[in-house]
Order: sequence, then structure tokens, then C-alpha cells
Amino acid sequence: MGLDMQFSANLGFLWNDQPLPDAIHKAKAAGFAGVELHWPYATPATDVADALRDTGLPCLGLNTQRGDVAAGDNGCTAIPGREAEARDYIDEALAYADAIGAGAVHVMAGFTDKGEAAQATFTDNLTYACAEAAKRGKTILIEPLNAYDAPGYHHGTLNEALAAREKVAADNLKIMFDCYHLQIMGGDLLRNIKVNLDAIGHIQFAAVPDRGEPDQGEVDYQWLLHEIEALGWQTPFGAEYKARSTTDAGIGWLDAYR
Repeated sequence: MGLDMQFSANLGFLWNDQPLPDAIHKAKAAGFAGVELHWPYATPATDVADALRDTGLPCLGLNTQRGDVAAGDNGCTAIPGREAEARDYIDEALAYADAIGAGAVHVMAGFTDKGEAAQATFTDNLTYACAEAAKRGKTILIEPLNAYDAPGYHHGTLNEALAAREKVAADNLKIMFDCYHLQIMGGDLLRNIKVNLDAIGHIQFAAVPDRGEPDQGEVDYQWLLHEIEALGWQTPFGAEYKARSTTDAGIGWLDAYR
């Protein structure tokens, strides 16, 4: 018997060889209950909104811009001296989220030395982001990224992200709990979710260690996701994985949950 769970397709990775509106239609045809985006800004928001309306899929969230990717940026919200740029990215993301009806914005922190200045910068910028998001009824997310894929990212562990959240003390600031990153950074996924359930705004998953389809590797997702649902979790789980060949070729993992 399938578990009849709901999933969100992360279109930063899935069908990312397609124009974004076409990828939304692909997600609908595959049986996803929603979508989430990385950096959709090259696509007019009206085109995305039309595809969401046509498919009936909600968009759960999107990311702020990374900054100068060629120079190695992965966000700048925690980088001292780049406050104006960070807030421009926050404003841009919230405006795009408004235009497509997305419920959350993931604020990218960037690479820092994790010192006092970086911590203070991040707190100030997150406070701004949460205040602006609250006016729109939206959630701000922050996500720990593992130290192997993103060495030097401002928060690499769940505890670091929770500490940043505590400093801001805004009800609409939540953790993006990516099982892939957090399994690598210590595991004990179910216990960490149980203890921090009220602080978690979205849950993503992928195979560990290859970040491929979630049908093999260290984590038994058929067990774990069922246990998370038993805690009362109702939001679609975010499928944020890198297909081992093509998205269509690997999409059969969904059958185990139907």
C-alpha cells in the first residue's frame, strides 16, 4: 500500500532543461502537489503565474539571488558591507513571490567567517526580511548547507541556524530542513525534526550521499517521511534532488508513495 504522501517538485533541479512554465506543467503531469523554485528571475513572473494557475499547483517558495556567482557568491545576507544589496535581493524575492503567490522566501546567507560582524549583519538583515514578509503574510526560511558541498557557508548545522533564528525572534522565520544536508552534518533526522518541529517551515529530501533520486542511499525515506507525517506534518515534502540521468527517467520513485 502506498503512503499517499504529497510532494513538491523543486524546479531548480527537476526539469531544469525546460522553460520554467513547461517544467511546472511537467510537475503536474508527474503527480506533484506543488512546486518550489531556486532563482526564477529570468522568467517573467506573469508566465510563471499563468502556468501555476493553469495547473492548479501552488508555489511553496523561492530563493533570494545568490549575487556574483562567477566570483563565488552564494547569497550575501550575512556579509558585512553588502547590506543594501542583500535588502534589494530580499525586496526582489518578496515582490516575485507576491506576483506568483509563493508562500515563502529562502534568504541566502553567503560565505562568511561566522564572526560577530557577520552574525550581526545576518540578524539585522533577517529582521528586515521578516518584517517585510510579515506585511505580505509570508514566511522567511534559512537553510543549513553541509560543509562539504558549501564549505564556509554562514550556517552549516541545524544548531547554527536555530541560533540565528533565536536572535531574530520573529514568528515568521523558520528553518528549511533539508534531510540531505543535515544527514551529512550529523543525521538523527527524525529526532531533530521532532524536537524542532515548530521551528521548521519546509522539509526537503534527496538521496545521501549522491543527492540523486530518493530511492537508495543512507536514508530510508519511505520510513522517515511516514514518521514525519505521523507527527502531524501536512506540507508537501520538497523533492530537491539531482536526477542521475534525466528527471523523466528517474521519476518512478514516486510510485512507492501512491
